[in-house]
Amino acid sequence: MHLRRLAVEDFRSWERAELLLEPGVTVLVGSNGVGKTNLVEAIGYLATLGSHRVATDAPLIRRGAQRAIVRGQVVHQGRELNVELEITAGKANRARVNRAPVARPREILGILRSVLFAPEDLALVRGDPGERRRFLDELLVARFPRYAGVRSDYERVLRQRSALLKTARNRQADLSTLEVWDGHLARHGAALLAGRLDLVEGIAPHAEKAFAEVAPSSDPLTLVYRCSIPGELPGTAASTVGSAGSASAELEALLLDELARVRRQEIERGVCLVGPHRDDLLLNLGEGPAKGYASHGESWAIALALRLASYRLLKADDVEPVLILDDVFAELDAQRRRALSAVAAEAEQVVVTAAVEEDVPPELLGTRYAVGGGSAVRVEPDTRSPNTT
Repeated sequence: MHLRRLAVEDFRSWERAELLLEPGVTVLVGSNGVGKTNLVEAIGYLATLGSHRVATDAPLIRRGAQRAIVRGQVVHQGRELNVELEITAGKANRARVNRAPVARPREILGILRSVLFAPEDLALVRGDPGERRRFLDELLVARFPRYAGVRSDYERVLRQRSALLKTARNRQADLSTLEVWDGHLARHGAALLAGRLDLVEGIAPHAEKAFAEVAPSSDPLTLVYRCSIPGELPGTAASTVGSAGSASAELEALLLDELARVRRQEIERGVCLVGPHRDDLLLNLGEGPAKGYASHGESWAIALALRLASYRLLKADDVEPVLILDDVFAELDAQRRRALSAVAAEAEQVVVTAAVEEDVPPELLGTRYAVGGGSAVRVEPDTRSPNTT
């Protein structure tokens, strides 16, 4: 899989921009603040319908514009698809495939896959559990786009049930429908939880191996899914239930039991205390948690290991993702640069951003774009200067 063309209109700082891409390595070189990250953010948005930098779509629209448009031409196994996304603040986004509208934007998920490693990934280690839940859910959707609907359904039910619980302090509040919402939450939550458990089981060996490669002198990394349901869960390596689908029914029953157990606490506090929204992915170094104890270098190594593991897991599904490396080489030491470069050199397509060409490892040779002054200009090898910005 590779992206042949990227075009944006009124996206972030760009009024218009177009990149013609090829398999192999493409490097966007330019000073900080000229829009390099905005371009790779657009690639990520085509793949995931989300940004790695902001939680809402409004900041993606250029100031003064009414909408932003991102277009991509994707090639996979000889098949070519043209994808277009129209982003409008305060309104539903619209999507087209080969110029034909689709009913919902999430129907384009899976056409393009990408894995993006960026400085923001330190939040996977140092941030709150929401960062790690988002990491899991986005990777889950990248592997199996149907989980976009599962995730959306769960979030909708969670909002409705949470709103009902907030009224519980009013003695005259009608809580007669709470059991109905319990059932909805348990059903959709079990489906999402089963997918996450299966995903963690699949990605953990890749992450642990990748961390050993980039930080061989550190204690080993382990990944553990911490669930709001106490006790052993189906779908884990210790369970005889081997798949997310077969585990879902058992998880639904467990969620219902736990919701009944904490019912009084939820009513007293007015919040939903059980469900995937309360879970976390624990990152442990040796016997202790990485958060708060890992050094700066180890934190970078863990974040890198998670992204390398994501890439390898998706590649194992026979749909190799586009690998995006956004201004990360300047932050890595020599050993981690080599480890990342080795993976990148084997990828079908890699897009790298850097402030100066010296930040890019020499083995990642390929097409260069000079970004600056509101333009992205392809620089031919025979005219390229090491000082081009």
